[in-house]
Amino acid sequence: METLAENKKALFDYYIIEGIEAGIVLNGQEVKSIKTKKANLLGSYATIKNGEVFLFNANIPPFQPKNIFYEYNPLRTRKLLLKKKEIQYLASKIQQKGLTLVPLKMYTKKGKIKLEIAIAKGKGKADKRETIKKRDIENEMRRELHIRG
Repeated sequence: METLAENKKALFDYYIIEGIEAGIVLNGQEVKSIKTKKANLLGSYATIKNGEVFLFNANIPPFQPKNIFYEYNPLRTRKLLLKKKEIQYLASKIQQKGLTLVPLKMYTKKGKIKLEIAIAKGKGKADKRETIKKRDIENEMRRELHIRG
């Protein structure tokens, strides 16, 4: 599995509760663009409408900017492909207060482009500060081991 796009900010802003793999409806130009690692998931989110899951604000720029078809929108809403039971499960989880669907990464699996979405709960400012402190301590320990080793 080759990771094509990743939402690193989501891991900082949310507690990830559970992840699920989904297919994504794309046109040919978008597939080429994603495979060249031009996609950006920063600021994107997923919601459930009328029994279907949609991805919003995922930026997939045109593969060849000078050769795009008329009215191409890189931020368009894209449908995610999930089974009915999976959608019902996600809908029941999201009903709980404070939970949301966040895209984590795009990757290839058996030649198909997949999107990993997660049920997540937002972190508060204090939690984010704690995460930063832990990361700084880990980096410092790595540096010390590298210098001594």
